Amino acid sequence: MMAAVSSNLRAELNGAEKGGPEHDAEIFGQVTDLFLSSVDQLSEAQIHAVDGVLTHLIGRVEAEMLVDLSEALSAIEMAPRQTIRGLAFHDDPQVAAPILRRSNCLSETDLLEIVASRGHHHWLAICDRKALNEGLTDALRKFADVNVHVSTALARNAGARFSDRGYATLVGRADRDESLAEKLGLRLDLPGNLLRELLGKVADVVQARFLTAPRPVAKAKAPGSAAAAAEPDQAARPKVDYTAVQVELATLNRTGKLNDQIVNRFAVRGEYTNVVAALALKADVKPETIEPLLDGERLYGLIVACKAARLSWSTTTMIVRNRPGCPPPTQRELDQCVAIHEALLLSVAQWTIRWGADRLHGKKSDPVSAPSTAAKKPG
Repeated sequence: MMAAVSSNLRAELNGAEKGGPEHDAEIFGQVTDLFLSSVDQLSEAQIHAVDGVLTHLIGRVEAEMLVDLSEALSAIEMAPRQTIRGLAFHDDPQVAAPILRRSNCLSETDLLEIVASRGHHHWLAICDRKALNEGLTDALRKFADVNVHVSTALARNAGARFSDRGYATLVGRADRDESLAEKLGLRLDLPGNLLRELLGKVADVVQARFLTAPRPVAKAKAPGSAAAAAEPDQAARPKVDYTAVQVELATLNRTGKLNDQIVNRFAVRGEYTNVVAALALKADVKPETIEPLLDGERLYGLIVACKAARLSWSTTTMIVRNRPGCPPPTQRELDQCVAIHEALLLSVAQWTIRWGADRLHGKKSDPVSAPSTAAKKPG
């Protein structure tokens, strides 16, 4: 089989230097098909030979022919390297984009050179890569003033890493870009001090959007772990009748005994029916509004509910640490949570948890305006 492949390959390569545009296109198609169908059987020398031919033909065939090749090669670890570079540097972003988004065959030097020499479509494709180090995000964010979509694309990429200066720059731009503010607010690696600054910059409506939105869970659940086993139960949480506990807690509340100490004790004991009912009563919402906040991806919303219920940070952190079926929060998550708890006005927290019920239950309606008592001051 390998001998047949080698013979066919040599014949195709020998014909690649002859003929005009139609012949170039024909040979390009044949060599491409042969390579893609035989890549696992080709030697390093054969791949190098293919590389030389395809690199030569990239500049001689129509762009639409290159798009399919770019898509195919973007997922191949043994892709011919010079061909990969030629596609990635191509002026047509439709040709370059698949390689820029997915190929592991490009070096950081290649990517930095493309950032410096190409336009916003190439930048946006690079922003979608599975992982971006600080050097690349620093290079890309310099162009955010030229193309505002670059900042938002970087902020929504969970695999992007930012320098302190890079993060500070993005947060500084967030007051001019609501979408950027929302994406930054959901990042697991945003330092707590910058989250606090972000909360002070954006309108209350924007705060409400990212504080009630789902966000990634910081720690992956190991297969077979208690958290992983609990995940299906979270997806189909059994319906709880809160009637009796609400009556009991309402009595405590009327006598001033439903305080931080009592709620703290509920959390430590894992009595989350009582925790949900207490938060609902003290925040003046239904228990069904609080229930979804116990899921790992609703951590910010849980902090908002605790703030709206006038709970201290000490009690709030006990509720966060002891959520049923959730992995323990990371230190970065706790830093973010305390930043929210400290920076969020009570009136904004109460308004957010009440309006946020629509978002938590899948409704898309936005509020017309923020409460006047919590309006931000200019500057």
